[in-house]
Amino acid sequence: MPFALTETQALVQRTARDFGERVLRPDAADIDATGRFPREALRAMADLGLLGIQVPEAYGGAAAGPIAFSLAIEEIARACASTAVTASVTNMVAETIARFGTDAQRARYLPAIARGDHVAASFALSEADAGSDPAALRTTARRDADGWVLDGSKQWITSGAYAGVLVVWARTAPADAGARGLSCFLVDGGTPGLRVGRPEDKMGLRGSSTVPLEFAGCRLPQDALLGELHGGFKVAMMALDGGRIGIASQALGIAQAALDASVAYAKQRSTFGVPIGHHQAIAFKLADMGAQIDAARLLVRRAAHAKERGRPFTREASMAKLFASEAAVQVCNDAVQIHGGYGYARDFPVERYLRDARVTTIYEGTSEIQRSVIARAVLST
Repeated sequence: MPFALTETQALVQRTARDFGERVLRPDAADIDATGRFPREALRAMADLGLLGIQVPEAYGGAAAGPIAFSLAIEEIARACASTAVTASVTNMVAETIARFGTDAQRARYLPAIARGDHVAASFALSEADAGSDPAALRTTARRDADGWVLDGSKQWITSGAYAGVLVVWARTAPADAGARGLSCFLVDGGTPGLRVGRPEDKMGLRGSSTVPLEFAGCRLPQDALLGELHGGFKVAMMALDGGRIGIASQALGIAQAALDASVAYAKQRSTFGVPIGHHQAIAFKLADMGAQIDAARLLVRRAAHAKERGRPFTREASMAKLFASEAAVQVCNDAVQIHGGYGYARDFPVERYLRDARVTTIYEGTSEIQRSVIARAVLST
């Protein structure tokens, strides 16, 4: 695995880092406090090519690849994790359409996502009783003379209230078909029969809108099917593998921000006549935080490199997502401890980092699901 970045990868990293420092970081605390969706920032990111990082150039994308995508999400999350998860999911949806869509579907949706016409896109798989087990979902799609009719509900949908396009999974065969009876559909935001529910009042990532969705006789055209009929489970699993690299990168960025803040505080804050970073208890915490972050970064880069080379990367993505998310929670918790009482106050960012990091162990597959995936891979060798 090469450690040196290509010119394109380095450019994407610098672009995302500069945008994060100039635009996102100064606004991140206010976005968290108010729950404001960062619409203007996302449009500006589209202008920089950061919403279509893996979209082919023919459709207005950057075609920069999985490593560049990971680097960008890490830098964005380092500045504002709420904006990072919105960008990550939007990129994941764009990549899913690019991979499984028809030429007409690609031409319709990909330029709009890459340009920022669709300020966000949504991945609508989870339901109230079907999170870690997609085969249990109950939303249905039935075919009639005019196309398809969706009925059912979805839960925990990122950007569902703002998405220009949603990738929605529904059952197209009887329940006893399990995962083999699922299909995938493209739904335009605002389609009649699609109702957006009340936004969740979340612990963290408060600038990322998370909503339930209801489909009540939601009519779609014949060409709304994405991929093969009854082939939706394959689409979901392949998309989630890539999405886990995105969430691992987000966790990595949050952890790096927490370490940066802790190092700065440890140099500035003094007790017993010396900066607290000179005390072994604090210095060792900082050492452990740095080691965890570097180990996570190597796992994330390995997964992105395997994907970029076209090799299987399911195990690598799960390892990266598991380790990076668990490390981010530990690093952010230590950052709060290093800051002492100030770490528990809103005047310092580390309490926000801890709240933002916590969900990375849950969405795009919980840590328990990642361990199951890894265990299957280990036992099969």
